[in-house]
Amino acid sequence: MHPETTFEENGLSLLSVKNHIATITLNRPKQYNALSRPMIASVSAILDKINGDKDIHVVVLAANGPGFCAGHDLKEIRENRNENYIEALFNECSQMMLKILKLNQPVIAKVHSIATAAGCQLVATCDLAVVSEKARFATPGVNIGLFCSTPMVALSRNVSRKHAMEMLLTGDIFSAEHALHIGLINKVVQEDDLDRAVEELALKIASKSLLTLSMGKRAFYKQLEAGISDAYEYAGAVMCQNMMTRDADEGIKAFLEKRQPEWTGI
Repeated sequence: MHPETTFEENGLSLLSVKNHIATITLNRPKQYNALSRPMIASVSAILDKINGDKDIHVVVLAANGPGFCAGHDLKEIRENRNENYIEALFNECSQMMLKILKLNQPVIAKVHSIATAAGCQLVATCDLAVVSEKARFATPGVNIGLFCSTPMVALSRNVSRKHAMEMLLTGDIFSAEHALHIGLINKVVQEDDLDRAVEELALKIASKSLLTLSMGKRAFYKQLEAGISDAYEYAGAVMCQNMMTRDADEGIKAFLEKRQPEWTGI
């Protein structure tokens, strides 16, 4: 993919690429970017497209319209209320979330407004999250008799159990500051500063070796699922593998020579 391109997947999600940063924009503004099956397929297609692109070092997940993401499309669920359809819907959504976790590039959620249910899950799934002071977060399924079980997976792996359970059991809407306090997000900025703050963070990460970023991201999530002894054994093996790469050799050499490294991705 050319380093400065735009791509549209059925109009439901948009992709732009510039300065080694890919921005995926959810594009169902009138529906608060609710995750219908076609939209999930749209985002998944873009993730597949960029995963092997060595020109892309960082991904930003943003959204058009008044809301970041309202979760699943309840109208779609009501109109297709049969077990096979619902099972496929949640399976496809889970696979999309896993693609974000397994993506070679780090993913930054850029949240300008409310993110609820599977929208909150999206934020928790991304590697980093920078949000506007106007952002709000909730897992409100319990209010309509539908516990947020799949959002719970990502939420409970980002915040403490009691904070996760408070969100899941009450269905309350929480402020950006509260989300920062419990560790769901990384940073809260004023609304007018959101674009700049996300760009600064993305550019900083994009300046690193993509090979190193990919190895580190993969290792981070894999070691989390292991016991501590197995985690250290695995991490040590990854460090050894990383040390043998040309980028690591170049990085150390550049540090000693007090210059900027020139990454090759090998």
